Amino acid sequence: MAKYFLPSLCCLDLHCSLVSPWSPLKDPSLKQKKSRRITLHICCSSCQKMSSDSHPTERCSLSRIAPLEAVLFDIDGTLCDSDPLHFLGYREMLLEIGFNDGVPIDEEFFVKNISGKHNPDICRAIFPDWDTEKGLKFMDDKEARFRRLAKEKLKPVDGLHKLCEWIKDHGLKRAAVTNAPRANAELMISVLGVSDFFDVLIVGSECERAKPFPDPYLKGLEALKASPNHSFVFEDSASGIKAGVAAGMPVVGITTGNPENILNEAGATFLIKDYNDPKLWSALEELERTAVGTTATA
Repeated sequence: MAKYFLPSLCCLDLHCSLVSPWSPLKDPSLKQKKSRRITLHICCSSCQKMSSDSHPTERCSLSRIAPLEAVLFDIDGTLCDSDPLHFLGYREMLLEIGFNDGVPIDEEFFVKNISGKHNPDICRAIFPDWDTEKGLKFMDDKEARFRRLAKEKLKPVDGLHKLCEWIKDHGLKRAAVTNAPRANAELMISVLGVSDFFDVLIVGSECERAKPFPDPYLKGLEALKASPNHSFVFEDSASGIKAGVAAGMPVVGITTGNPENILNEAGATFLIKDYNDPKLWSALEELERTAVGTTATA
């Protein structure tokens, strides 16, 4: 049976937009179901570039997962712009132990070695000569410092509560899926006021393998009794996007902390600045239209 592309999010009269890269917190002391309707796919130049860069044009749309059943969220950098707090915590503590001859780590180092990764993997990346116990002690201390900062400074990504209301109004299942330690995850969703929103919280360290492996997202789907064919993910890191894609779901990348090219290369379906981004709401409206059309033609 022939397959037809549905109009993508950034096709026709919609346009892709650029967003600003994340600026780290400054430290003053350191001055589908197949559609039966044939549609013409006219792609904008940005989509054509994505296609030539091995990002298929159909990835610009969420329509293939209609009807939507569940939404899964990462936490750090996705529900909240927490990367600046993690960056500050790591930078301060690494300076205290004389890491890198006392030269502060920069954003590039943070993105490459830390952002979105599981703590044991971070240890191996930045302390290859340390024994496991010493490395994990450092990580535990750093997480305690992050929690102190988070209680005072953590804020939701713009539009988060609007999106949560839309998800609840549509009766969708929802999970938080994170590589963060459980204590961090529970604190963050509490501070953000979304503890009661999620049906389940999945922690990477409690799975056989953490992100970038698909295990946490597969466990989340299992707990929700949801199909990857009718679910999608919000993520802010390359490792998280890879995990969601490997679990069989489209992933919307949010550009709170990582460069756009890294998120695209990891397999993001499309990128948004925050949950008020018109691209997201156009995609959700398209999902609704496709679900109605699929039902009408079934």
